[in-house]
Amino acid sequence: MKQRMVTGAAPVVAGLAVIAVVFGLLNEHYLAAENLTNLMLQLAATGTISLGVILVLLLGEIDLSAGSVSGLAAVVMTVLSVRHHLPVAAAIGLALLTGAAIGTLHGLLFTRLGMPSFVVTLAGLIGWQGLLLYLLGSGGTINLPFTGFVAKLSDTWLPQWASWLIAAGIVLVWGASALWRRRLRAAAALPVPALWRVLVPIGTAGAVLAAAVVVLSADRGVPLLLLIFGGLVVLLDLALRHTVLGRRIFAVGGNAEAARRAGINVDGVRVLAFAGCGTLAALGGILAASRLSAVNQSSGGSDILLMAIAAAVIGGASLFGGRGRTYAALLGILVIQSITNGMLLLNVDSSIRYMVTAGVLAVAVAVDSLARKGSPGR
Repeated sequence: MKQRMVTGAAPVVAGLAVIAVVFGLLNEHYLAAENLTNLMLQLAATGTISLGVILVLLLGEIDLSAGSVSGLAAVVMTVLSVRHHLPVAAAIGLALLTGAAIGTLHGLLFTRLGMPSFVVTLAGLIGWQGLLLYLLGSGGTINLPFTGFVAKLSDTWLPQWASWLIAAGIVLVWGASALWRRRLRAAAALPVPALWRVLVPIGTAGAVLAAAVVVLSADRGVPLLLLIFGGLVVLLDLALRHTVLGRRIFAVGGNAEAARRAGINVDGVRVLAFAGCGTLAALGGILAASRLSAVNQSSGGSDILLMAIAAAVIGGASLFGGRGRTYAALLGILVIQSITNGMLLLNVDSSIRYMVTAGVLAVAVAVDSLARKGSPGR
């Protein structure tokens, strides 16, 4: 499993390097610490929504309402906290519950009524956007207090010592767990990977983390939003690989009928995946509202949904289900935002920007399709 992941991520990482070199040569500000810090802030919200999309993609389904749900949840939180003066923590909790409830509703319509997920979530895309406009009212915009908790999320930066401590902790925990697993396999007389194959990825990740801390510390520091997004990526990855529910999501996405015959409650797994997608979409919407310090009629709209889906696919999640890692969201959103950011610095027209992004997505889907045709189970 790990070998396939690393192999699948290699082209994306190589693509990121090419993007950095090309735009770095075309614009001297592209690799500046300030621009890279802004890039990290831009990817957190959409990347979180993309994490939820991956849960549904693993089932071989799609959620077209994730963008609208993110905007609606942000509006619910803002209306409750600003207009009705509810404590911020309660408003955030109710917004997350709103996203979970919507995802559950989509899952039930999909499993109980047999409606295609494409149709269910397409209706959701339109309907939840309408509810968002209704809640906003005629004003169309609600500002969040600049000194409030939500706005401060995107304006909080880790001190340098804390950034180094977290980076070192990640490398040490990852390295210790990898070596411990290798030792357990050797004690059980199971095949073990060569030591260099264990240490090289860990060393590479450590070098990347160190470089990120150095660069971001040259500006304002590591943003809290990036830490939240990175924590979600790791936690969701662990949940998918080491919990019963996570393994069942992969099983249902790989072969639903085989999973059903193995005694897995396929409908229950699907409903929970859609609920998880709605919850993460809501969290992404809250992070986006934090960055803007406001919600308005375009919250969750524009190209957010397409960017979230494209990030998951470009990062390596399969549209056909059963294959993908949460790191796909991190890699994919890095690719998309890097391209977008670079073209904005070069003042490239938005029409060209959309066509380039579409081209990258088309290549990723083509690679996914070819990989599926070449898989043994095909």
